[in-house]
Amino acid sequence: MNRSCGVLMHITSLPSPYGIGTFGREAEKFADWLKSAGQKYWQVLPIGPTGYGDSPYQPFSSFAGNPLMIDLDELCENGYITREACAAADYGADPGYVDFDKVSSTKMALLRQAFENFEDDVGYTSFVLEEADWLDDYALFTALKSKFGGRPWNMWDDDIKLRRPEAVEKYTDELKEEIRFIKFVQYIFYRQWNRFHRYCNSVGIQIIGDIPIYVSPDCADVWAQPELFELDEKRNPKRVAGVPPDYFSKTGQLWGNPLYNWKEMKKTGYEWWIKRISKSAQCYDMLRIDHFRAFDTYYAIPFGHTTAENGTWELGPGMELFNAVKAKLGDVNIIAEDLGDIFDSVKVLLKNTGFPGMRVLQFGFNPELKHTHSRECVCFSSALTPKTTTTTTFRIIMSPTALHIPARTTTLL
Repeated sequence: MNRSCGVLMHITSLPSPYGIGTFGREAEKFADWLKSAGQKYWQVLPIGPTGYGDSPYQPFSSFAGNPLMIDLDELCENGYITREACAAADYGADPGYVDFDKVSSTKMALLRQAFENFEDDVGYTSFVLEEADWLDDYALFTALKSKFGGRPWNMWDDDIKLRRPEAVEKYTDELKEEIRFIKFVQYIFYRQWNRFHRYCNSVGIQIIGDIPIYVSPDCADVWAQPELFELDEKRNPKRVAGVPPDYFSKTGQLWGNPLYNWKEMKKTGYEWWIKRISKSAQCYDMLRIDHFRAFDTYYAIPFGHTTAENGTWELGPGMELFNAVKAKLGDVNIIAEDLGDIFDSVKVLLKNTGFPGMRVLQFGFNPELKHTHSRECVCFSSALTPKTTTTTTFRIIMSPTALHIPARTTTLL
């Protein structure tokens, strides 16, 4: 049996003189520390561009990267901006607290300065061509959000909300410079991420990534491909995601994310999910999928309800999706988040995929919950909660045929 361990800490929690953690020297120093501490894994939260509430689980895209994580020192070394400009900028008053609004406005202004001093190179041209499948839609979506004052896309003018071809062509031309800037930012993000990933691997540290099961209602994915989601003719959700009442909440959890149109996704051979997992597999050495149970059975709540009490359980795609993923991508190192009350059918799906599940050591102290662990699992010392900041340890326990799963020390956001 192989045992290994690691740490969960998001990039934004790293020390930085620029208001927020980045892929710079502190990230490399942390990877060095992990190695010296005998760790093998560094788990991060989703790295997409954050939306309302700055939650990494509500990004504006399932494929794009968060500009706030870009290392400014590297841009200075490249001659795109000056160290004086970086030092003079306002990143917030408290160095121990991320002021997202302040950091976002300041950093985007500096990135615009970098863009003005940037000349297209082979790397940029190749990136734009290779990533066009998601990048074109995301860049236009982001430029349009700015044009329309940050409003959600379903509140835009009907012609572009509904993506009428003449409107797409019109705005693509009108906003071409802003679109080019957004593509530049994504190029820099992934150039730095790839460097950071290579460095971690060079010192023996593997990165565990994280993708939310659902997407934000206000994101490029839903706007660009509305047919893949349960939307009405006005592009409003028909039903939304959540979980029913349980011992954590008497009225359940109303998340509000649009549900997938699994019938339509099946017609495409689950192409969107294959692309999403493929992109993640390029970024990470191992991938945690949040709320794995929804691939078996998911909870659907009528849109407009104020609680999750009156939803219904529906069947997900099951093994059909993962068979399609394996046929296209081969074996992918996936950790399934299977916490909470789950049906026996979810356990069967997990067994059939061969993915390790999750266990939380903290729950072992609850007499109502079993504390024994299976051989194929990732054990966390405590549960992730969005309102806590703490340090935790996790251990990955695996059979010879399973993935290398870590024990982790976790910094929660």
